[in-house]
Amino acid sequence: MQNFDIIIVGAGASGLMAASKYKDRSIAIIEGNEKIAEKIKISGGGKCNVTNESVTVNHYLGDDLFIAPILKAFDQNALLSFLKKRGCEPIVRKNQQYFCKESAKEIISLFAQEIKGIPLFLHHKVVQVDKLDEMFIVTTTKEKFCAKKLVFATGGLSYPKIGASGIALEVAKTFGHTINTTTPALVGFTIQKEQFWMKELSGISLVATIKTEKKSVEGELLFAHKGISGPVVLNASLYWQKGQLSIDFLPDISLRSRLKNSKKFLSTLLPLPKRFVKLFLLQIGVEDKAADQLSEDEIGKLLTLKAYQFAPAGNFGYTKAEVMRGGIATKEINPDTMMSLVVDNLYFLGEALDVTGELGGYNFQWAFSSAQRLTL
Repeated sequence: MQNFDIIIVGAGASGLMAASKYKDRSIAIIEGNEKIAEKIKISGGGKCNVTNESVTVNHYLGDDLFIAPILKAFDQNALLSFLKKRGCEPIVRKNQQYFCKESAKEIISLFAQEIKGIPLFLHHKVVQVDKLDEMFIVTTTKEKFCAKKLVFATGGLSYPKIGASGIALEVAKTFGHTINTTTPALVGFTIQKEQFWMKELSGISLVATIKTEKKSVEGELLFAHKGISGPVVLNASLYWQKGQLSIDFLPDISLRSRLKNSKKFLSTLLPLPKRFVKLFLLQIGVEDKAADQLSEDEIGKLLTLKAYQFAPAGNFGYTKAEVMRGGIATKEINPDTMMSLVVDNLYFLGEALDVTGELGGYNFQWAFSSAQRLTL
């Protein structure tokens, strides 16, 4: 059995940042994959959307009082400074999001250098954790380890193809923590039979606003074979749990004003893809004709473009989800140290906690910020 002062489980964003902070201590990293930073590698189309120009608690689902001081102590500017000092300078793309200039390998190489010299045990999947007196006994698929302090930075359940697991949740539950309901988030919606017409639009995109009970989000909507996806849908999925949502297919446009006294046919007049307009008109039973020929009843039907209501059948699942919603209840974590309030010297970081960010670099920012908050 190998003995260390600190063991960090997980070599993703939060685990690597935490290890770099305490590399001068007796520390080891245990990682279930054969390589470090597998999620960093594939994120942002291989360029890693590391953070955003604007980061506030409004971009997160969770307890604001828990999240705010952690973000404030290590915000996007602190993260960018940390990366720049080590030769990595992300650039802004896609509406305020920071990405690596060339590829995610820039950040991976940076952290590989940061943790150089730290014992790294790859392809060691944790199967059990016990506590004997003041020591944690970590059993992996290959051997056992012993440590005074144990840090879980293993992420959540999203992307199982890259080795994601619920081990942090399982361990937390074993030691008496509350696990708030977990579901896939930042993920596409599947649709009911009444919306199957959308499948005929697969590959078409448009700008829309989606309103859920908790929030309104705007962005690109993509019609897919299984349902609907795209940034606006992914963000909406973070706030939707069940029931109806509303889509405005013409945000910032007054439809009545556009229709008034126009002799143009609807398929030409409406600033939407023609295939979408024709199918939508078919669904609501309105003929493609000149706008000034529309009856009040037809105009009323057409106005559903501004508030199309439907209830998703579900979502695309963890295999397609960017992140996991829910997790370890943050009321049981000390926000000043990230230590469990249930078990001394047990710590949890990143996605395993019940804190989930919107699309746009917010979840990587949370991973890095929570790791910097770690106090051992």
